[in-house]
Amino acid sequence: MSNPVVLLVEDDPAIARTIIYTLERDGLQVTHSMQLLDARRQMALKRPDILILDVGLPDGSGLDWCKQLRNDATTSGLPILMLSAHGEEIDRVLGLELGADDYVTKPFSPRELLARIRSMLRRSHQQPLVKPAISGSVFEMDADGQRVSLNGQVLQLTRREFGLLNDLLKHRGRIRSREALLSSVWGLDTDSTDRTVDTHIKTLRAKLLQADNARDPIVTHRSMGYCIDA
Repeated sequence: MSNPVVLLVEDDPAIARTIIYTLERDGLQVTHSMQLLDARRQMALKRPDILILDVGLPDGSGLDWCKQLRNDATTSGLPILMLSAHGEEIDRVLGLELGADDYVTKPFSPRELLARIRSMLRRSHQQPLVKPAISGSVFEMDADGQRVSLNGQVLQLTRREFGLLNDLLKHRGRIRSREALLSSVWGLDTDSTDRTVDTHIKTLRAKLLQADNARDPIVTHRSMGYCIDA
């Protein structure tokens, strides 16, 4: 099996060199672009296993491209780690709401960045635990392709949103705490918070309501967590 391919989109040469050295030393293959235009070409030539995307780039916003990738069925499940010099909570929340799987602020530890990337790669290769639903169910899930439909309409979910829906459906009718959802979807080595779960539940709920606005299947239990009705 070939080594994972990382597409790095970073316009600061010094930061890019540090990241490339760290990742290649650990056996990862790195393709580097300094602008979005070239990164889009690289993405079209070969889809990477993970995208490291700077927020501020000379020819556009990394956040805008992240949102576009999430809305494209061919790249909706691509692991994306955002890099930014802005570390305020509102900036991190915005990045997560637009579909980033992780958000790292500059300056950062190269070893921590590598650990986060390795963690994301491990989770991206884990097989979803749900089985395809029985014909006629409201939700139909393709465990291999990580695709899910609601009332016959395919949902464009990010990997985290899919993981949350996967977990909630597995435990249908039972309340899942934020801590349990973090452990199930993000893994034990994450430093994400309850706010991260709330943010992704919000975007997941919005997509479910777009497909079926008659009822919201996700029930919020104040101070306890979330569940999907039995």
